[in-house]
Amino acid sequence: MAAIDTSRPFAASGSAGRFAGVFVGFIAAFKTWNDARMTRRHLTGLSDRELQDIGLTRFDIDGVVARL
Repeated sequence: MAAIDTSRPFAASGSAGRFAGVFVGFIAAFKTWNDARMTRRHLTGLSDRELQDIGLTRFDIDGVVARL
């Protein structure tokens, strides 16, 4: 009689697991890139006065985006 190991999820074994890991990594990298892109876009759209209100200058935008 054959036994099936059901204690591990399907994606955690074999080539399907490796593919799922790469796919999840790709999605995470894309999400991080998109968050940085949108943050930069919104911050550069603010006026100097609005940036000053939140304690930033135009020179701070790249530093803020790099920390995401």
